[in-house]
Amino acid sequence: MENVVIIGSGCAGWTAALYTARASLNPLVVTGATPGGLLTTTSIVENFPGFPEGVDGTELMMRMQQQAERFGTRVQFGATVEAVDLSKRPFVVTIDGEKVETKSIIIATGAGHKHLDVPGEDALEKKGVTYCATCDGALPMFRNQPLVVVGGGDSACEEATYLTRFASTVYLVHRRDTLRASKVMAERALSNPKLKPVWDSVVTEVLDVAAGKVTSVKLKNLKTGAESTLGCAGVFVAIGHYPNTQLFKGQIALDENGYVVRAKGSQTTVEGVFVAGDCADHVYRQAITAAGMGCAAAIDAERYLGSLNQ
Repeated sequence: MENVVIIGSGCAGWTAALYTARASLNPLVVTGATPGGLLTTTSIVENFPGFPEGVDGTELMMRMQQQAERFGTRVQFGATVEAVDLSKRPFVVTIDGEKVETKSIIIATGAGHKHLDVPGEDALEKKGVTYCATCDGALPMFRNQPLVVVGGGDSACEEATYLTRFASTVYLVHRRDTLRASKVMAERALSNPKLKPVWDSVVTEVLDVAAGKVTSVKLKNLKTGAESTLGCAGVFVAIGHYPNTQLFKGQIALDENGYVVRAKGSQTTVEGVFVAGDCADHVYRQAITAAGMGCAAAIDAERYLGSLNQ
């Protein structure tokens, strides 16, 4: 019987593990197939406090893991949670076919970036293709260079506007001739002299895989069918996120976009099940906020387990 099973191994999961381990709860972390979460898709993290020179995303996750393990966290590395049963106590978590009983659960499954699914995108990830302007926009490779942002919603406008601080020009590529973003966000973006919209267009390929870095994108105009190439040093994909919460559908409350609903503090709508990080946060989506949510979930779980023993 476990005290607490933590599902996920990003900033939220490792911070929850650190706090529950220091509380002598002997937590079990199930990392999932891709340990480290979204931060491992980022090259240099420059906005996590305590690292004035910046830190590699994967290295930061390894350090967090080591810190959590130092206090007794147990880790099932590369293991996947296949099912959960929250209808009975103790809860049952199925990990790679094995059923594990636990008194509490912390969900820290994170979110994924929606991809363009075009040639060159995956091969050039971390080499100019990125999914987080706040994380990567200030890197030297992007400074004073033309950059492409793909998307038309609030996130795309926010990222494009943010990138104008560093880029020579920001091209905002959108498949329609008007932005989906709120009026305020759209006007702010379009009024920026460094931002140039590319309407009615989609990216069909990211170049240049042979060079090992982004040099340009191929575009197709959806109205005319015309194809063109646009030179750039970076491609920032901002077409949305999806929370990794399919596992919990029908067992806890999710909002219309699939994000976990918090009933009180970090607790979900099922008592004893807590949530932290990007699977419950569609607003901030930062490493430091995920870590803070992991801390909160651990403290809430500790208090819940304490109440069971009273």
